[in-house]
Amino acid sequence: MNASGPVSSEAASASVPKDAEVLRALHRDRAADDPLVLPGPWDAASARTFEAAGFPALATPSAAVAASLGHEDGATPPDEMFAAVARIVRAVSVPVTADLEGGYGLSAAELVERVRETGAVGVNLEDSDAGVLKDPGAHAEWLAEVRAAAGPGLFVNARVDAYLREGVADPAGEALARARLYAAAGADCVYPIKAPPADLPGLRAALGDLPVNALSLPDGPSFAELGRLGATRVTFGPGLLLRSLHGLAELAAGLRARAQ
Repeated sequence: MNASGPVSSEAASASVPKDAEVLRALHRDRAADDPLVLPGPWDAASARTFEAAGFPALATPSAAVAASLGHEDGATPPDEMFAAVARIVRAVSVPVTADLEGGYGLSAAELVERVRETGAVGVNLEDSDAGVLKDPGAHAEWLAEVRAAAGPGLFVNARVDAYLREGVADPAGEALARARLYAAAGADCVYPIKAPPADLPGLRAALGDLPVNALSLPDGPSFAELGRLGATRVTFGPGLLLRSLHGLAELAAGLRARAQ
């Protein structure tokens, strides 16, 4: 309740961040060979570079942000991750969705509040913790709480780790079952990370209109081919940082050679 009384449904709708609606709209009505490509900035400078290249939105990768802050993947203190996301958001004018790993043990309401403080209008949330898949029902319940706390002002990308973790007898079946649960919980998009390209058409067909996120790999299909296979959007994990570091290593070696 605010100082003047309860917020009406009309006022609440009017307060939805415009960029959240823009981000959601970018996922709709994509041509089969034109998925939404979301580069992954790891700091303000890389974010500005991707925006200047003309990308309409950005998706921070937690592993790349961790590396830029001097941490191992999965070991970034939450306050540092949220601060890094806030710096990236401030640096650009396009919508930013943030990879916040498994949510850092926060309640749904706490997570949504922290995301709002950064200015990000989307989140990527994983369904495994410390390398172990979470109970899908419990995770779906938590995602539903995130959706309820955020309303329409947050784009929720639910990462499905069935292909990523060992010991899953039927990764495709497990990924689909989890994706359906998360969609029912209110996820806007599902991300079966490392799903083989050959599995994407089946997932796409089974999930109907629900957007599907695919991981781009240097030796994998082109963006257009990922789109034809069923991907609505394409992200990179820490891949763009790793490619940048490769170029930096070559530059450093050249400088060192000149200095000798």
